[in-house]
Amino acid sequence: MGLCASAPKSRTNPERNHFQNHQKPNLLGSNHHNPPSTHKPHKFSGENSPQSTTAGAAGGGGSGGATPPFSEFSFSELKTATNDFSKDLIVSESGEKAPNVVYKGRLKNRRWIAVKKFSKLAWPDAKQFVEEAMGVGKLRHKRLANLIGYCCEGEERLLVAEYMPNDTLAKHLFHWENQTIEWAMRIRVAQYISDALNYCSTEGRELYHDLNAYRILFDEEGDPRLSCFGLMRNSRDGKSYSTNLAYTPPEYLKHGRVTAESVVYSFGTVLLDLLSGKHIPPSHALDLIRGKNIILLMESHLEGNFSTDEATILVDLASKCLQYEPKDRPTIKDLVATLAPLQIKCDVPSYLMLGISKQEEAPLTPQRPLSPLGDACSRKDLTAIHGILLTTHYRDDEGTGTNELSFQEWTQQMRDMLEARKRGDQAFREKEFKAAIDFYSQSVALGKLGMHPDSLDMLNEAAELEEKQQKHDRRGS
Repeated sequence: MGLCASAPKSRTNPERNHFQNHQKPNLLGSNHHNPPSTHKPHKFSGENSPQSTTAGAAGGGGSGGATPPFSEFSFSELKTATNDFSKDLIVSESGEKAPNVVYKGRLKNRRWIAVKKFSKLAWPDAKQFVEEAMGVGKLRHKRLANLIGYCCEGEERLLVAEYMPNDTLAKHLFHWENQTIEWAMRIRVAQYISDALNYCSTEGRELYHDLNAYRILFDEEGDPRLSCFGLMRNSRDGKSYSTNLAYTPPEYLKHGRVTAESVVYSFGTVLLDLLSGKHIPPSHALDLIRGKNIILLMESHLEGNFSTDEATILVDLASKCLQYEPKDRPTIKDLVATLAPLQIKCDVPSYLMLGISKQEEAPLTPQRPLSPLGDACSRKDLTAIHGILLTTHYRDDEGTGTNELSFQEWTQQMRDMLEARKRGDQAFREKEFKAAIDFYSQSVALGKLGMHPDSLDMLNEAAELEEKQQKHDRRGS
């Protein structure tokens, strides 16, 4: 056993959950302890989304780059992204009393997203919905499938989150096809989710609704993430747990309220899932634990491939989480402190332990036909770019005024500091073709820095400007 740094990041694909022995979870929850944000969210344009620089934002976005800032989407954008909310793109459905559906979608900037669409009457108060969404939208953590936006038009209520392409923990535990999850990965799942809950708690969002194996998703690299949807309720008055009462915290059955201790109880049920590979009622599991029948609790496929000492610690922790009295359960910080020292195989990527291929995004392609200059920029061929610019009488450093920068000098500054845009804007303001060169230059620099979605945006904008200039030149001749 030993403490180790976190493994590589990853994403998951929530799957359409028509599984036995567990009702599909309501993928949202809410919390009144955190006051709603007062900042105005970005009005989102799918074509040019800014990248988030929020501290701690280490998530992916389905098309590379950092997690984008929380934004307001239009209904038409999300309708387009989900192909008019196609049934073929449904990844999860849940709740007869508070029905909601989660769709897979793709924005114009090629970012994959998960879109949760509520029933018409779930949130009649638009202001309340927006305030709750904005509260969750402030969270940014690499262990969360982060909320990146919302839509509130007329009666429409939708949430937008990072998309996780590698299924749910439930799929990998209960419905695996090629291989079951190995022991070290199960410990990693438990630790990462405890880290996510601990972060949410420190940010004033300690209430998570109906935590279960369907709320834990795997990203591009196979790393487990906690769905942000469980941080919000399914409706203004909606239930916080599924109708399967066997897995519901006792105090919720009594009072109908979610507490921080309720979250710990639900975490205990997830530990049981990880230990047994089955979704078994806590009462039955506790009977086995009290009878010292720990081996009967463990998944048979793990036989000979797990540490008895580590399993004993996890069983003991699960037992404490499932105590009837909330005050007898450990805190979230206790969970983190117990699980962190158990981590093993720290240098092995999650996707290898899951037995899946690492998801690589297909190369980005521009949406407009490219000129020779655009093509050279898309290939980041600096020699070809410079040659084309020389033939179009682009001036070198010598003899230029103080407000113009050479292509080589400007792109080098882009690589170093990403501050050249304002200089380029000033230098090339007079002619649209030079503005196009400005954007092409940004595209090359951003591409070199690995910021591919932004690079594609610049390339498309440059192609559009160049096309306009060519049309103007043809009309003039």
